[in-house]
Amino acid sequence: MADSSSEPQLWPVGMVLKGSSEALCPPPSLELRPSCNKSQPSPPLGSSSQPHDGVISEDKEPIKYGELIILGHNGSLANGDKGRRRSRLALYKRPKANGVKPDVIHNVSTPLVSKALSNKSQHSISYTLSRSHSVIVEYTHDINTDMFQIGRSTESMIDFVVTDTAGSSSGHGGGATGEGGGGGQSAQSTISRYACRIMCERSAPYTARIYAAGFDSSKNIFLGERAAKWRTSDGLMDGLTTNGVLVMHPAGEFVSEPAPGVWREISVCGNVFALRETRSAQQRGKLVENESNTLQDGSLIDLCGATLLWRTPAGLRHIPTLKQLESLRQELNAARPQCPVGFNTLAFPSLAQREIVDKKQPWVYVNCGHVHGYHNWGYRKEKGPTSPGGTAPAGTGERECPMCRRVGPYVPLWLGCEGGLYLDAGPPTHAFCPCGHVCSEKTVVGWSQIPLPHGTHAFHAACPFCGTWLTGEQGHVKLIFQGPVD
Repeated sequence: MADSSSEPQLWPVGMVLKGSSEALCPPPSLELRPSCNKSQPSPPLGSSSQPHDGVISEDKEPIKYGELIILGHNGSLANGDKGRRRSRLALYKRPKANGVKPDVIHNVSTPLVSKALSNKSQHSISYTLSRSHSVIVEYTHDINTDMFQIGRSTESMIDFVVTDTAGSSSGHGGGATGEGGGGGQSAQSTISRYACRIMCERSAPYTARIYAAGFDSSKNIFLGERAAKWRTSDGLMDGLTTNGVLVMHPAGEFVSEPAPGVWREISVCGNVFALRETRSAQQRGKLVENESNTLQDGSLIDLCGATLLWRTPAGLRHIPTLKQLESLRQELNAARPQCPVGFNTLAFPSLAQREIVDKKQPWVYVNCGHVHGYHNWGYRKEKGPTSPGGTAPAGTGERECPMCRRVGPYVPLWLGCEGGLYLDAGPPTHAFCPCGHVCSEKTVVGWSQIPLPHGTHAFHAACPFCGTWLTGEQGHVKLIFQGPVD
């Protein structure tokens, strides 16, 4: 299918050495400074090499650009947050700018690419067009931006180390798990080692923009012969990474009027495209000219294995703090909810206690919302009989609610501990189905409308606290507590 006339045309790999030399073989080097940033002079070449500064500024009142939160983790990674491998990361203004911008474009012979890039202090992006022809775009230091890199690699140039998030249609319980074995990386991971980079303007309004791919330890990005790439209408280059970086901006204000937008793919140069037919197809989608790579509160970033939420400082002011969540938990317990059958008092466990079910923990029938204490009866024989010992594993089989006789999953309730995933600081009155994570009504309604990428072309709404696919008509249920009899 042909793209619209307004979209840059593809530069087929097979045509690199054919046709007009004027069209396909531009000058060996082309200055990009005037077209990239006309208002700012380029700094000396030596300034392009900057030391790796910490993400967190040491200023007394550091300027925060925003925060990244990985979906599927209820407050921390399964093995705990350690250094750059964590479930949430705040991006602050760096002591020294480390941003980069395009500077010069070179057309070279592919066998000479490694030599052309050797002993270079500049960042660069290499586009391999064929076995004999490559284009290298050199980048120079940008004093006006800070760069933050995200990926699976644990190398020092990666500011936020992200690994695959567990979570599927069969998951349930206290939270998703990260990589097993002490936080090691999976050999089957689909997340790129250098997945993407975020460029933040160092002056107000501190705009943050996302780009596919990150620079490696040699300050290079390589797009091989099989990667989707093309020459743009203005003579520059652009391309997509293997599994792509998808972004969805909310259709309205994420806090006041939460509504899902449309998933798009972001290119290496930050352009916005419709999704490819499959995640790693070589043919790019259609250029979307009226959308940008500028992140806003509630923007979602999918790295094919993990999805990140971007929250702005303004948006973070509306979320509950950990102290407020603890107060909400204490208020719930102070109401002394009781099991309507056993009449025993129920209590939500402390926020620090996860995945281990407490004997006083409330359980819910997710199809009706009636809250009970745990009991080992009520199984439907045709659905999930009890084990020889008279009980069944928690959360398995279907149970009949003794209050309304509705049949469905019966799971423990867990308070959502990651405040950054909340849309407001309202009372925790609702739970996601079927996992049982509890939060405010606005939060469950908002997230149940958002389709999250899964696999190469599937989308499912999921609980943001554990990654479990939502079930039922709405994906959430209002909790029905019974107060104390006395």
